[in-house]
Amino acid sequence: MSALLALALLAFTSAAGSPNAGLKTWGRFSKLPYPGDKAFLYDTFPKDFIWAVGTAAYQVEGAFEKDGKGLSIWDTFTRGGNRMATGDVGSDSYHNIHADIRAIRQLGVSHYRFSLSWSRIFPNGSRGSHNEIGTNYYRNLIRKLKEIRVQPVVTLYHWDLPEHLQQTLGGWANPEMVAIFRDYADFCFQTFGDDVKFWITIDNPFVVARHGYGTGVVAPGIKSDPDLPFRVGHNLLKAHAAVWHLYDRHYRPRQWGKLSIALSSHWINPSHTRLESLRECQCSLDHVLGWFARPLFIDGEYPACMKERLGSRLPSFSREEREQVRQTADFFALSHGAVLSFQLINDSLKFGQHEDLDLRKLLYWVNAEYNKPPIFVVQSGWYVLGNTKTEDPKHMYYLKRFIAEALKSIVIDGVKVIGYTAWSLIDGFEWHREYGIRRGLYYVDFNTPDMKREPKTSATFYRNVIQKNGFPELPENSPAHGTFPCHFVWGVSANSIQVEEIQKIGVNHFHFSLNWSALVPTGDVAHANTTLLRYYSCFTRQLLQANITPVVTLWHHTRQRSSLPALLDNANRWLNRDTPEAFADYARLCYRELGEYVKMWITLNEPNDEMVSYQEGHQMLRAHAMAWHAYDRDFRPSQGGQVSLALHMDWVEPAFSFSREDVEPAKRVLDFRVGWFAEPIFGTGDYPLGMRSWLRQLNSLDLPVFNEDDHHLVKGTYDFFAISHFSTKLVTHAKEDSYTYTAKLEVQHMIDTTWIMSPRPVVPWGLRKALNWVRERYCDVPVYVMANGVQEDPARFKDSLRVYYLYNYINEALKAYTLDGVNLKGYFAYALNDQRDPEFGLYGQVQQEVIVKASLSNYRNIIRHNGFPILGGAPQQCPSRPQPCSGCQLLVRKPVVGFLTLVGSGVLITLGLVIYYTARGHKECY
Repeated sequence: MSALLALALLAFTSAAGSPNAGLKTWGRFSKLPYPGDKAFLYDTFPKDFIWAVGTAAYQVEGAFEKDGKGLSIWDTFTRGGNRMATGDVGSDSYHNIHADIRAIRQLGVSHYRFSLSWSRIFPNGSRGSHNEIGTNYYRNLIRKLKEIRVQPVVTLYHWDLPEHLQQTLGGWANPEMVAIFRDYADFCFQTFGDDVKFWITIDNPFVVARHGYGTGVVAPGIKSDPDLPFRVGHNLLKAHAAVWHLYDRHYRPRQWGKLSIALSSHWINPSHTRLESLRECQCSLDHVLGWFARPLFIDGEYPACMKERLGSRLPSFSREEREQVRQTADFFALSHGAVLSFQLINDSLKFGQHEDLDLRKLLYWVNAEYNKPPIFVVQSGWYVLGNTKTEDPKHMYYLKRFIAEALKSIVIDGVKVIGYTAWSLIDGFEWHREYGIRRGLYYVDFNTPDMKREPKTSATFYRNVIQKNGFPELPENSPAHGTFPCHFVWGVSANSIQVEEIQKIGVNHFHFSLNWSALVPTGDVAHANTTLLRYYSCFTRQLLQANITPVVTLWHHTRQRSSLPALLDNANRWLNRDTPEAFADYARLCYRELGEYVKMWITLNEPNDEMVSYQEGHQMLRAHAMAWHAYDRDFRPSQGGQVSLALHMDWVEPAFSFSREDVEPAKRVLDFRVGWFAEPIFGTGDYPLGMRSWLRQLNSLDLPVFNEDDHHLVKGTYDFFAISHFSTKLVTHAKEDSYTYTAKLEVQHMIDTTWIMSPRPVVPWGLRKALNWVRERYCDVPVYVMANGVQEDPARFKDSLRVYYLYNYINEALKAYTLDGVNLKGYFAYALNDQRDPEFGLYGQVQQEVIVKASLSNYRNIIRHNGFPILGGAPQQCPSRPQPCSGCQLLVRKPVVGFLTLVGSGVLITLGLVIYYTARGHKECY
C-alpha cells in the first residue's frame, strides 16, 4: 500500500487544471503495479463520506395529471411515435411517500437525491401558474426525510420540462429559457432552501442537448437540425450559471448550501499506444464531459478539441458570458454507469477508441483536468432485465465494483471523492427503455395497487457497505504467517515429461502423466511399448537420484483427445465395458515396471469434466477402482505406495451468500461437478443424494445405478484426496444471461467484476473454501493440491500475475492447514514449462533457450521457507533433506543429451504403432 501511495503522490507533483492535464491519466494507470493495483482494496471511506441513493421525478412519481400538475415534455413524448409505455403511474411515489421513506431508512443512507417536477410546481412553467398542492408534496417529502435524519439532495431539472414552455418557446433551444429557469430556481430556493444543503441545477445536460434535441431518443424528441444540440447546450450552461450566481448572492449567506450541475461521462481507452490515440481519447471525453465541465470549472470556454472539429457549428461565449459561466460549481457532480451518455455514444464520438466502464480512471481524469475539485458521485449503478425480481446479483456486483473503484480513487489516487449515490432507490420508468430494464435497489411490483416495494439483494449489499463505511479488512483477508509441516510435499505438475531444470525449482515432488495410448497402442499389455517403458523407468529413477519423488498419473483426461489405445478409442471409448478391465491391466503393467520408483499414483486425472456423460463417468469410476484394488492387493505389500485419483475442483460460491436461494444452487453444482466422483469413492459408495434427487425431479434416468458389486468395488478406493484447482465462479438461481446459464442445473454462472481476470478469475480464497469442503465432507482425509496455476502471456518473463497468484493461493492453503485443520499434505504448482503447457509455465522458452521466470524464483523462496514464517521469528526446525547425489548431473546440467536420443527413438516407435493400429482399426470398421 505504501508503494502505491508514494506513486500516487508522485503523480500529483505536476500542475493540475491546465488544458489537457487529464492526458496523463492513461500513462499513469499503465505504470501502476500489476496485478497488485487490480487486487481488491479492503479499507474504509472517510468518516464524513456521503452515502446516498436517488430517483428522478418522472421515473417514479406518477400522478401525471393529479392535483393540478401540468404536462411535461415526457408526458407528451411517451404518447407519440412508436412509444409503448408511459410514466403516467411509474412507481406511484406521489401516493407512496411512506413506502419510499421506509426504504430510504432501511438502507441507512445519509442523503437522498430526488428531482422536482417543474410542471407539478409551475404547471405551465412560470411562477404565475404556481400549484400549492404540488409544492406541498415536496415540502412533505423533505420534512419526512428530516425526521429520519436524511439530507435532501435536490435536482431542479431532470429532463421533464413543462410542455407549455416547449410548445410556446421551443424549450431549451430558446435563450429566453435562461431567465425562466432562474425564476423557477428562485422560487425553489425560497421555498425549500432552508432545508436543502445540496442543489443540482440540471441533470446530464449532454443527454438533454444531444439526445433531446439531436438524436431524438429522449424528450422532446427533436432531430431536425444537427447544430441545434450545441445551441441547446449553450443555453443550458448559461441557465445553470445564472442560477448559481442567484444562489451565491442571495441564498448562500443564510442557507449555507452548495450548488452544482450533474455531468455524466463514459470512460475510453486508446486502441493503440501512440500519442495520437491518447489525444483521441481526450477529445472523446471533451465532446461529452468537457463540453460542459470545461466552461464551468476552468475558463468559460469550450474544449479546444471541440472548437477545432466543430468550428462555427459551436456557439461562442462573449467575454462577459465567459466570466458569468466560469467557476460556477461548488463541487463536481458526476454521473456514471448505465446512463445515456455511456450507452448512446455512437462511433463518431469514440473517435476510433474503445469505450469502457472505469469509474476510477474517470475520477482521476476529472481530478487532473479540472483542478482537483471535490467530486460527488451523484448517480452510479447498473441495471437488470425487466423480468428480474428481488434477486439481482449482477446489479449488486456492479455496485461493488463502482464503490470499490471510488475507494481506490480516494485511498490510492488521492482524489477528493466526497460521496456516492447508488441509482436508483426503486424501479421505475427507464426513459427510452421504458420498463424493459430495472435499476432500483427495491423491486416494485407494478401489478399491485400499492406498487409494493421489496428490497433486492443489491439493497442488502448496499446497506451492509454503508454500515461498515466501505470494506474493512477482516482477519480472513489478511495474509497468514506460519509454516507447513516438515514433511510437506512441494511439487510441480506438467502434462508430460519435461526434465529441464526441475531440481532448480526446489520441489521435492514432480507430477507428470503417462500416455496410455503410447505405452499400450493396441490396448493389449502383451504388446506394450517396452522402449517407452524403459524411458519412464529411467526417468523416474533419475528423479529419485535427484531427491525428487515422482508422482505419476496413468490417464490424463483432455477434451481434445481421449488418450485411449486406438482399438478402445474406436469402440465407444469408456462406454465399452471392456475398457475398465483394459485400464486395470495397463495399471498393473505400470505398477510392475515402475512401482519400484513410484510411490504415489494418480489413476485418473480430472475425469469429472462436464463433457463426460454419466455413463462414461460410471465406467471411469469402475476403472479407477479396479486399478486401486490391483495395487492394494498385488503391489502395496511390496512397494508401499499410495493410489488415488485427482478431481478438478474449482470453487463455486453463491452469488449472494445471504440468500438460501443461491446457497442451494452452489451446493448443487458442487454435487454435480465434484461429488459426482468423490461421493462414490470417499463417501457413501453412491452418487450424491442431492444429485439423484435433482435428476429425479427432472424425470431424468441418465444417472446409472450402482449394483451391489460396483458399490463394493468403488467405495473406499483411495489413499488421499487430490484436487486440481484454478479458479472460482459465482452461481445464482436467477437467470440473466442465456450464454452462461446451465438449464439442466438451473443455475446462472457469473463472476464478481472486482476480481482479477486472466482469463479466468483469480480468487485465492476459493482454494481455502474448496479444501474446507473436502474436510467437511470427508473428515480427516489427506489432501493434495495436485495442480494450481494461472494463465499469463508467455512473453511476460517477469510474470507478476503468476507471482501474485502463487503467493496468495499458497497462503490460502496455509490458512486451510493452520486455521481450519485441513489435513493438507502437499501443493503442486502448475506448470513447469510453457512449451507443453502454454501460458502456465514457470519456465519460458525463446527458440531453444529456457528462460527462468520471476514466479519460479518466488515459488522456490516459499518452498525454501516452507511457507510464510514470521519475519524475525525462530526458524522452523526440520531434519535436513538429503543433498543431490553426484550422479544427478545428467538431470541438473545436461537434461537432454542422453535422454533425447532415447525419447526420440521411443516416440518414433510409438507413433508408428499408433498409426498402424489406428489404420487397422478403421479398416476393421468397414
